[in-house]
Amino acid sequence: MKITANNPEKRSWLHIEKNCDFPIQNIPFGVFLTNEDITTIGTRIGNYAIDLAALHQLGYFEGIPLTDDMFMQDSLNDFISDGQTTWRLVRNRIADIFDDKNNKLKENKKHREKVIFDIDEIEMLLPVDIGDFTDFYSSKNHAMNVVSMFGNALTPNWLHMPLAYHGRSSSIVVSGKKIRRPKGQTFPKGEKSPVFGPSKLVDFELEMGFITTDANKLGKSIDINETDAYIFGMVLLNDWSARDIQKWESEPLGPFLAKSFATTISPWIVTMDALEPFRVESPEQDPKPLEYLQQEGKNSYDIKLVASIKPKKQKRTVVSKTNYKYNYWTMGQQLAHQTVNGCNVRSGDLYGSGTNSGSKEGTYGSMLELTMAGSKPIKLNDGTERKFINDGDTVILKGYCKNKNVRIGFGECKSRLRKAK
Repeated sequence: MKITANNPEKRSWLHIEKNCDFPIQNIPFGVFLTNEDITTIGTRIGNYAIDLAALHQLGYFEGIPLTDDMFMQDSLNDFISDGQTTWRLVRNRIADIFDDKNNKLKENKKHREKVIFDIDEIEMLLPVDIGDFTDFYSSKNHAMNVVSMFGNALTPNWLHMPLAYHGRSSSIVVSGKKIRRPKGQTFPKGEKSPVFGPSKLVDFELEMGFITTDANKLGKSIDINETDAYIFGMVLLNDWSARDIQKWESEPLGPFLAKSFATTISPWIVTMDALEPFRVESPEQDPKPLEYLQQEGKNSYDIKLVASIKPKKQKRTVVSKTNYKYNYWTMGQQLAHQTVNGCNVRSGDLYGSGTNSGSKEGTYGSMLELTMAGSKPIKLNDGTERKFINDGDTVILKGYCKNKNVRIGFGECKSRLRKAK
């Protein structure tokens, strides 16, 4: 099916500012609360939120097989379960409705009042009911930065398969929700036994996340060449980390309390269809992975990523600029590996890329790397320094794709760190 919504020549009758993340070629999906306290599934064009439930009730999706309540729910899970054909039909139709050549909704004031909201009039909610969360460790640059700091080497398995840990879905929150500094056990240098208290080394991790549809039954795996059909879209993701808690608890198992206190995602899911024009080749893999992980063609995406820190009542400071395309392992390889043992994948499951880092200073995706574990503090625009994240700081992640025709963005993924109780 042709993806007509991606036509770079399309223009909307809604006003869209220059360099906006949400042109008519984007059409992401999310869940929001209207100014009348109604929860609805919607999309965004420019600085307008579009109520898809209202559009559906008014007959604008006629001819597309959708249940009457498809967009009247508090999560996108059922819509995602309908599969790729439905996603494309709906997205193409939305692009047609808001095309500047289509006057049907444009000239119907009563319908517009029911369908269109200023973005400041709504409250964004978590877009999916997340059953499972897997966080990968897929940036070779990040992995090499970490091991070099501590005098180690890559583990022998790293170059043979995408490594991951299973995270905590209950503590995943939408952008804008404040995060509480976690408490836990640490083993500070000079102490003879572990101590309990607030983490002193809270960090961000600049990541992307992808969201799947129902893909396989328990006991069956997904072929590497079929993974694209089961990935709905992507979000920005900050997998908050307490480095001092992590160091003590990760011997011999992986992260636990150091990660499970919070993970923040952006509210709008940008579909893989919208990102299709930005496919690029992933880094060369040496040694060649096993057959079930082998891919050909362009399997990564050119997504520019930016991380900033904003102290309370101060302007933000950009601390990192990097790109998703540097990741060694692709989404397809991650999903194929996740299911090769027969693990079943469900609608709304979330997968983190792991920290995205480039190969030089200023492109690292965590404070652990940016400050060399705190040994080289970063100076912010207000003159203060940061080794890790302070109470009151807001971490802001942004991501976008851009070519000569169009810019497709994710908006912001941000949270402010509050002091421990």
